[in-house]
Amino acid sequence: MPPATLVPEPAAQPAVAPTPPLAARLGGVASSPVREILALTARPEVISFAGGLPAPELFDTAGIKAAYEAVLTDTPHSALQYSTTEGDPGLREAVAARLTARGTATTADDLLVTTGSQQALTLLATALLEPGGVVLVEDPCYLAALQSFGFAGARVVPVPTDEDGIIPEALDEIAAREKPTLLYVIPTFQNPTGRTLPLARRTAVAEAAARHGFWIAEDDPYGELRFDGEPVPLVASLPAGADRTVLLGSFSKVMAPGLRLGYLRAPAALRRACVIAKQAADLHTSTVDQAAVARYLRDRDLDAHVAGVRAAYRARRDAMLDGLPAALPGGSRWNRPEGGMFVWATLPEGHDATALLPAAVGHDVAYVPGAPFFAGTPDPASLRLSFTTHTPEEIAEGLSRLARIFV
Repeated sequence: MPPATLVPEPAAQPAVAPTPPLAARLGGVASSPVREILALTARPEVISFAGGLPAPELFDTAGIKAAYEAVLTDTPHSALQYSTTEGDPGLREAVAARLTARGTATTADDLLVTTGSQQALTLLATALLEPGGVVLVEDPCYLAALQSFGFAGARVVPVPTDEDGIIPEALDEIAAREKPTLLYVIPTFQNPTGRTLPLARRTAVAEAAARHGFWIAEDDPYGELRFDGEPVPLVASLPAGADRTVLLGSFSKVMAPGLRLGYLRAPAALRRACVIAKQAADLHTSTVDQAAVARYLRDRDLDAHVAGVRAAYRARRDAMLDGLPAALPGGSRWNRPEGGMFVWATLPEGHDATALLPAAVGHDVAYVPGAPFFAGTPDPASLRLSFTTHTPEEIAEGLSRLARIFV
């Protein structure tokens, strides 16, 4: 009989420790509802008024292509190399000239090129905000700004608004009580409401910042998309705000968002702090993209291109305004923006725009409920409608679909 085979005892397995948890600062920052709605409405048959998307058929693809080809033909080695954090000198010169022409005297040295204006906001939060520091925002407010301030650990305090934007008397009272570090505003064709802050209120905001000692972040992605009325000076150009206003700008709405090019204009010490923060974030913005846009601005007439975009968007805004009376229930209210990309509407009391959204998507139309834009008490009856992505005919069809959810 063969001897019994001894089976060795299994070796003891070393204990496996769990990986560390995610950073605590992620716990209070939600995903963007707009991005989630865009994912739900990606079907081609859906007419979506949800995303703030420029019309892709209006991109100057030929001009942008020619600019890249010129750069890669004439200066390929430098265009594909590392570059300075501050940004392409030619691009900064061109941006400075455009801002100066709009009434805000600017030199190239006043500017930092960023990877979209969203990065400019993130750099500003990094440079200015301590955990628990107070940021004042318009209520309702741009969602990605709320995310950025949340990641910085700031305490966001809403300031009431009306049809003309932020209310100066409320700002003054809240600033005196809260001692904020920063006020974030989109004074021209605001996201989400499309409102424009009048000059008297801009002056009052700048004076409040001087009186209470806080910074102003003036976000201006839509300022060149004016259809009606007269331009209003930027807060950064006003004497009371010149030494404490950071101006954020972008090429996303006037050229193409895929370029991911923006800029930050700030007083020297704060701009230098943002440069250091950017070095830690990405060293510098894409060299070839900066060079191509600088070449585009040299060889093409961006103002003429933007004029064509404005004309198309004006017709689309008008189509939306013409169709809203039949699309929304009686007692609804909406504004008439003088430019930008958005109409802000409010349904009659008792209606909930978030609860109604699945029914709208079921009819192959979409919008963004207004509630997520509020840092304070949300208005469940509010909604944001973007008019830029679709033709007037498509807008009319989309609004006819929207009307069916109220039947």
